[in-house]
Amino acid sequence: MPFLAIIVFLSVAMSGAWLWQRRSGNAGSVDSVWSFAMGIGGVAAALLPDPSAATPRQIVVATMVGLWSLRLGLHIAERSGKGPEDARYAALRTEWGPAFQSRLFWFLQIQAAAAALLVLSMGLAAHNPDPFPRVVDLIGIALLGVAIAGEGWSDAWLRRFRLNPAHRGRVCDTGPWAWSRHPNYFFEWLGWLAYPLLAISLSGWAWGWLALTGPAFMYWLLVHVSGIPLLERQMLASRGEAYRAYQARVSAFFPLPSKR
Repeated sequence: MPFLAIIVFLSVAMSGAWLWQRRSGNAGSVDSVWSFAMGIGGVAAALLPDPSAATPRQIVVATMVGLWSLRLGLHIAERSGKGPEDARYAALRTEWGPAFQSRLFWFLQIQAAAAALLVLSMGLAAHNPDPFPRVVDLIGIALLGVAIAGEGWSDAWLRRFRLNPAHRGRVCDTGPWAWSRHPNYFFEWLGWLAYPLLAISLSGWAWGWLALTGPAFMYWLLVHVSGIPLLERQMLASRGEAYRAYQARVSAFFPLPSKR
């Protein structure tokens, strides 16, 4: 029942996000709601059933989830509040035409279901019955720290690049963006590997293996569904041959040395 309540909360939150974007005219704002809602859901899943009796493992995982959600949600909220609509949603607005609002509502409900699956990984990491902390737990905590820092670095680098008038119309291909066309997506995915490390039990608790669905599902979303495909299509439309040349020499996702 507690997890069912989290699912209902995520659905209601994304319904609210749909109403908010309809009023503001900027659909990019829904991503910040998704980040905050999943953070709340993840913290709840970590601390259930009784937050007052939470174990150190539960408290640590809840803190990890909260920090991740706060950084990502605030970044997206700032970006969507100051700039134009996110290129992915602008493309969908054009593609879906008059049906945009109705199709977006159900698209956001699918995102709520996706968030529920990801929250499951967080909850499993918090409820692993193994003693805490193990070496693998510390590795997982450190990995999430690196991922949050790396994603923040990538976002800040791109923001500084775009603020320079001399870079108007150019493709950012320096710093982390010289190694991956989407380093922020890579670091986002990297952070999800932390939860299986905390969830998988070394003493036979089989449920922990389900936490592997988190990074697997996030990789599929970012690389094949709502991340790279939509954004790259928009970048090709706005940057043309410059972006096509960038695609030819820089890895799409995993950071690799650039080709000549």
